[in-house]
Amino acid sequence: MRRMLPAPIDGKNEAVKDHRISKSTKIPLRASVLPDRVGIRQNIDALPYEEGYRQGLYDGGEAKVEKWLPNQMVLPELTVDDVIQAGIQSLTGSLIPILTTVDVSQELAEAIKNARPFSLVRLGDGELLTLAHDTVMSIEEVRRWGSFLPYAGVNLPDSRVRLELAKAISSASIVGIPESRHPSYQGLLFPVLRYFGINYRSLKMTSSTVNYALNEEGRLRQLLTGRRVLLIGNEAPGLAKHLRSLGIQVQGIIAPVLGVTDIQRVMNQIAHIEFDIAFVSAGIAAVILCARIANELGKAALDMGHLADKITSGELSLT
Repeated sequence: MRRMLPAPIDGKNEAVKDHRISKSTKIPLRASVLPDRVGIRQNIDALPYEEGYRQGLYDGGEAKVEKWLPNQMVLPELTVDDVIQAGIQSLTGSLIPILTTVDVSQELAEAIKNARPFSLVRLGDGELLTLAHDTVMSIEEVRRWGSFLPYAGVNLPDSRVRLELAKAISSASIVGIPESRHPSYQGLLFPVLRYFGINYRSLKMTSSTVNYALNEEGRLRQLLTGRRVLLIGNEAPGLAKHLRSLGIQVQGIIAPVLGVTDIQRVMNQIAHIEFDIAFVSAGIAAVILCARIANELGKAALDMGHLADKITSGELSLT
C-alpha cells in the first residue's frame, strides 16, 4: 500500500530518504528545468483521495458481499451489481410502485374538472429533516445536516410545524418522494413515516421531481390551459408574467411567503380568490399550504418547488 506523503518533495536527499521514494522518482539536484512543485503537490494530494475512494467502494460493496458468503466459499466472476440484481429480483413482492407522470396528470385533471379537492405535495431533505428533528434525529444532528433550513422557511426546533407537516402528508392526494436511497432522502423518509404512524402502503406516491417531469412532457401547460391559476410564493410575480405571455389566465398572486410562520396570513388571502388550481412555491411551507388549500377550500394545489424559480429566471420555460 502506498504511504501518504505529509509534505511536498523539495529535492533534498533527506526528504527522498524520509518519504521512502524509489530512486527513479528522485528529483535531480541540478535540473536544467525547475521541478513543477504545484504538479507534485497535486499528485501527492491525489494519493489519499484515490486510496479512500477505492477503500470506500470496497467497503460499500464487495465487503458486504463477503460478509454474507458461507464459510470456505467464494463467488467467482459475479460483481456486486450482479448480486444486487439477483437480490432485487427475489424481492419483487416487497417492491412498491409509484405513480407515473401520466397517472399524476390524469388524477389532477379529473380533480380540476370535477371541482374536487386535490393536493400534490413533494418531500425533499428540508421537509424530511424538519420531520426528523427530535424524533428520529437529535436537533444537533439536524442542524448540522440542514444548515439551509432557515432559507427554506423553518427555524428549528418547531414541534408545531413538524406535526403540521405530518398531517399534510397523511391527507395529501399524492405525495412526491425522493427516489434516492441516500441517508438524507429515503434514509430519513421511511423512519419518519414510521415514527408518525403514516402507513406508506396507503399513500399514493410519485417521484419528488414529478413537477419537472410534468413540465418536460408538456403536461403542466396542458393542465393550465383554460384554467384560473393562483400563484403563491416569492417568485409568483415573475412566473405570472411568463404564464400570461403564454395565454394562461393568472387569477391571483400572493407574494411573498415568509416561511412557515406566514401560512395563516396566506390562507386568509387565498380564501378571497376564485381559482381552479394553485401553484405553490414556498419552501417547506408549500407542503402545508397545498394540503390546507385542498382540505379547507376544496381546491386543487400543486407544490411547484424550484421549478417556479427556473421558469422565472428563463432557465426553463413552460413547455
